[in-house]
Amino acid sequence: MPTPGCRGRSAAPPLPRRGLSSRRRWAGAAGPGGPAAGAMALPVLSSSAVKFRRVLAQFPQELSLAFAYGSGVFRQAGASAEHGENNMLDFVFAVDDAVSWHMTNLLKNRSHYSFLKFFGPKKITTIQRYGAGIYYNTLVPCNGRMIKYGVISTDALIEDLFHWKTLYVAGRLQKPVKILAQNENSKLQAALVSNLKSAVTAAFLMLPESFSEEDLYMQIAGLSYSGDFRMIIGEDKSKVQNIVKPNVAHFQKLYSNILQDCPQVVYKHHLGRLEIDKSPEGQFTQLMALPKTLQQKITALVNPPGKNRDVEEILLQVAHDPDCGFVVNQGISGIVRSSSIVQSAKTILTAGAKKSITYSMKKLYKMTKGGLKKTS
Repeated sequence: MPTPGCRGRSAAPPLPRRGLSSRRRWAGAAGPGGPAAGAMALPVLSSSAVKFRRVLAQFPQELSLAFAYGSGVFRQAGASAEHGENNMLDFVFAVDDAVSWHMTNLLKNRSHYSFLKFFGPKKITTIQRYGAGIYYNTLVPCNGRMIKYGVISTDALIEDLFHWKTLYVAGRLQKPVKILAQNENSKLQAALVSNLKSAVTAAFLMLPESFSEEDLYMQIAGLSYSGDFRMIIGEDKSKVQNIVKPNVAHFQKLYSNILQDCPQVVYKHHLGRLEIDKSPEGQFTQLMALPKTLQQKITALVNPPGKNRDVEEILLQVAHDPDCGFVVNQGISGIVRSSSIVQSAKTILTAGAKKSITYSMKKLYKMTKGGLKKTS
């Protein structure tokens, strides 16, 4: 059988050291995955780089990966440059030893934590494991800006990237981010590339035979919002469009190499158009390349209760189904829905009641503002 999906080339090895201390490299690249993933080698303005370095300097330095994301980093449609400068900065820190990291961070930044700080780093790490496996401290004043930062174990991140266990942090890494620090963990590097390829494969299954690059990036950007209850209440309904439209060039740099290497797509880069194989054979190949958790979700949706069939047999049936794309979308929604509900409920503990209400009100304001713009 041909190489499944868009996995025509093996993942690139980690980038070489460039005279950096220990095993971590500081990165100005705005995306995961290194050269093989079309990593976004966009130049970061020195003022921006300094801003992010100053934030990172406030935290324990034992990070396997650190990245910034969201509207405080990348401009979104309908927002002025000044608005972006005032938005909260969002960060994710991946750490090899969460208990040790929280222990050090409690010594340095005790005020960042809710009442859970009184229970110590082991209890904080236990709570971190629930939901999407990430622990957020939000509405934290830092160097004149409000920031939010999430802490996830390296192992949990790798599992999400490879298998889409929650599609929470993996979903954020399917969109442009600014990689701030990354150590030379070859498994993490391979997982970052695998996640991007999986996003392309899942999007192909939900798109028609011919479509534009923007259509592809809209589909990819929407993967991690599919089934997220916060899109009903708490998020701007135009969020996906607002992310993609001003950042098409960023998405291109993230995905162009993957698209050029993919054996199942004709990528007309100069026209911004793509054509894919929508035959049952082509769709079966793509279904077989999907992350394990998504395959399991699809199998559970299609397989009648009490009938034990082989996963390959079920996916072959789905490949011949005219509603194949809908089934894939339902599978993704199932993953996102459960993790987003638990993660949001966890926020009441990790942020505390006051911050939770403040953060929720800000989200509701953005949602209402987006709705008013759409109707005006």
